[in-house]
Amino acid sequence: MSDVTPAGYRAPMRIEPFQIAVPEEQLDDLRERLGRTRWPEAEPVDDWSQGIPLAYLQEVCDYWANTYDWRAREAALNRFDQYMADVGDMDVHFIHVRSPEPDAMPIVITHGWPGSVVEFHKVIEPLANPVAHGGNAADAFHVVCPSLPGYGFSAKPNEPGWGIEKIADCWAELMAGLGYDRFGAQGGDWGSAVTSALGSRHPDACIGIHLNMVMRGSRPKDREPNDEELSALAAAKHYNDWDSGYSKQQSTRPQTLGYGLTDSPAGQAAWILEKFWAWTDCDGHPENALGRDEMLDNIMLYWLNATAASSGRLYWESFRQMPRMTVDVPTGVAKFPKEIIPPVRAWSEPIYSDIRHWTDMPAGGHFAAFEQPELFVDDVRAFFSLLR
Repeated sequence: MSDVTPAGYRAPMRIEPFQIAVPEEQLDDLRERLGRTRWPEAEPVDDWSQGIPLAYLQEVCDYWANTYDWRAREAALNRFDQYMADVGDMDVHFIHVRSPEPDAMPIVITHGWPGSVVEFHKVIEPLANPVAHGGNAADAFHVVCPSLPGYGFSAKPNEPGWGIEKIADCWAELMAGLGYDRFGAQGGDWGSAVTSALGSRHPDACIGIHLNMVMRGSRPKDREPNDEELSALAAAKHYNDWDSGYSKQQSTRPQTLGYGLTDSPAGQAAWILEKFWAWTDCDGHPENALGRDEMLDNIMLYWLNATAASSGRLYWESFRQMPRMTVDVPTGVAKFPKEIIPPVRAWSEPIYSDIRHWTDMPAGGHFAAFEQPELFVDDVRAFFSLLR
């Protein structure tokens, strides 16, 4: 027997069970830091136009320190089977819930920033076991929900190059390592970009993609914009003028930003909570869209793992050279009305050549699965039913 390793050989993927188990010392440290927060003065306006109001952030941080029960939340997240896999030289944390239905379709669902796998905690079980949640067995999925590199419990890249294309290749390798040669994919925010790259780069494996945020192509210049396009253009202008500072900082100096956010839980909470206010369909207050505990669950995955800098680096990687791509696999789009920039089909079609499903949602914003789990699940089922 030859002891020579064939060129290109890669050992079988190492996959190990994982459970969230935060040491008590980390929780003590969090409470102590929250108690020692050095607060700025209150904003001289009576709204969120200068950022998250002092009184609300103090209220949330007091709740976080004295009422929020991480152990109960940790146990709730641990109801999902979780694993760590060595994929593409990256330790990737992922939830993997196999459906009881034998003909279930594999699907990989991907979060973005400032999200995490917590975004999907209300949709994983209905997707995997539709019969138990008022659906049909024919709509079942084997659900794989990874944490992006540098996010949550996944490892942090220690060298440049981990942009959306490499992450898409990593996801394709992960799905193959789990025995899923053909699968669907879903994503929003950076998850939309990764999902689009999966469809573009791995069409033999990716059956189709479902998006709740769409990469924007160019507006047709041979006609005046219609009302839908004017609304999207106004949203884009508002984003560029008033809402994109976080993106500029994370895409240019994520390391500098990371020092303050990694040292201050109040700072990390403020950085994320402001986006839950700005990007949800919340009528002016984030807790109209999301529960306080689940927002803190999401913030905890950033705080506990000190991922302020590593999560921001995805902007540095991707904005320096955003890949141009076309996606020819079947595509479904869920258009939520309070998306940062609501997608316009005419702008999307030059990138996505086979849009088979487009839904105008009645409510919801950027964090679709988090805000509107039932609408999200119904639309994912409806789109992939076309491909089964």
